[in-house]
Amino acid sequence: MDAYEYMSSRIIAQLAGVTKQYSLQGDVVHVLRDIHLSVYHNEFIAIMGASGSGKSTLLHIMGCLDRLSDGSYTLGGKDVNSMSDKQLAALRLNYIGFVFQDFNLLPHVSVYENVALPFLYAENDSSQSDKLVIDALKAVGLSHRLKHHPGALSGGERQRVAIARAVVNTPKIILADEPTGNLDSVTTTEILSLFKRLHSNGATIILVTHDHDVAKTANRILYMKDGRLSENE
Repeated sequence: MDAYEYMSSRIIAQLAGVTKQYSLQGDVVHVLRDIHLSVYHNEFIAIMGASGSGKSTLLHIMGCLDRLSDGSYTLGGKDVNSMSDKQLAALRLNYIGFVFQDFNLLPHVSVYENVALPFLYAENDSSQSDKLVIDALKAVGLSHRLKHHPGALSGGERQRVAIARAVVNTPKIILADEPTGNLDSVTTTEILSLFKRLHSNGATIILVTHDHDVAKTANRILYMKDGRLSENE
């Protein structure tokens, strides 16, 4: 296997000529313009950009939460464009772990039940699922809080629960959209240390942020401006 074949074999996600546009009151709004990106196994990528630059839309397309308007997207060698909604849901379950700025936890169920949510849609043995949930909570230092509800936790603890939920089924890629945006500086440092530990354990991470200090945690920084992705700020 030559160098090109080796690198190609390590690509987990690839976008080529991806565009996204909406029709708004008769006008066409271009959100993403000709995006090209290859993501390799065990990369840690930060995507920076101002509000409205298109970075969250890009993350939603990569997470199969939104469909592109033109171009191609392959995830794990599968052509995402041609998939049905049911197939996309299965792909998300097996490939993607999401972490959001506002945590997206269910307030009326326990920490354990929040982390176990992905298994509602998976065919896992219940005893195996139980072990995976507890292991995920141990990994983020919250196994002692599994019976608490999110309202009883600090912001940093809630984000750690969200991360545990994102990694509980061992996804191929973790997509994090402004995961420290609602946290203070001390808690931000704790969450970034957790991401670094996940990366060192083999996770592939794509993190969207507007904060230069947060972006420095990653091994590669890309920049969004006016819907275009670049290696230059």
